[in-house]
Amino acid sequence: MLIGTDFEVKVWETLLRIPVGQAVTYSSVANQIGRPTASRAVGAAVGKNPISFVVPCHRVVGTSGALTGYHWGVPRKRAILGWEAGIVSAAH
Repeated sequence: MLIGTDFEVKVWETLLRIPVGQAVTYSSVANQIGRPTASRAVGAAVGKNPISFVVPCHRVVGTSGALTGYHWGVPRKRAILGWEAGIVSAAH
């Protein structure tokens, strides 16, 4: 069970639906939860994710595709995304 505000839980549930090997933007998550102007709040909720590898906050990127903040650092975020891309490639 995820414990957070209703908004945070909506964000985290949205993150759980991002397929392995894919990334979405903060604004995309905001749109998906029906709060299109809440990209910054989405970023804050992503940062409060209590179980980050299970709830894949590493799959959220900036609008430009840039790898933005990650609790364990951008190099680790890049590595996880690369690892996931490799899994997807190997499956095809």
